[in-house]
Amino acid sequence: MRSLSRFILRLFGWKIVGQHPSEPKFVLIGAHHTSNWDLPLAMLVLWALEIDARWVAKHTIFRGPAAWFFRRMGGVPLNRETTENFVESVVEEFDRRDEFVLVIAPEGTRSRVDFWRTGFYYIALQARVPIALGFVDFMRKEGGVGPLLWPSGDLEADLAKMREFYAEKTGKRPEKHGEIRARPSGAPQSA
Repeated sequence: MRSLSRFILRLFGWKIVGQHPSEPKFVLIGAHHTSNWDLPLAMLVLWALEIDARWVAKHTIFRGPAAWFFRRMGGVPLNRETTENFVESVVEEFDRRDEFVLVIAPEGTRSRVDFWRTGFYYIALQARVPIALGFVDFMRKEGGVGPLLWPSGDLEADLAKMREFYAEKTGKRPEKHGEIRARPSGAPQSA
């Protein structure tokens, strides 16, 4: 898959940036998530970097004939209506395995959001694994993995580092970039 993925990306003018992180376990976040093209491009980038990852997506895409394909490609359905204990379940999965990479789009949707979902952060913090900063930059036609960020426990300080990294990365639809900030305590959830 590595060679085929690299060939396809080159064919369409895309460049791979970064390399497979040296850690055997990490949470790989992908931003900015603004279009349906993000998933196929991200998968090609992961394969090109030989990153065997599991990724979380809305359960509704796992229907019909596509369900088998998405699961085969590492997809894990998430029903947003029943996400109780999601963080704890994923932390247990990290504890059970010697190698494990989980990809999450912190925006949680292709639409513009005011806040990132922070489950990825608490998974990494509790599992004691780093967060890899993944991206697909449509302006530069680059995709890859940036630096590893070990969660410090200070969410705001760590989000500031992520904001700095993603400041020059552009999704397919920049007007839909989500704010890289956490929801203040007590703020209502958006629908």
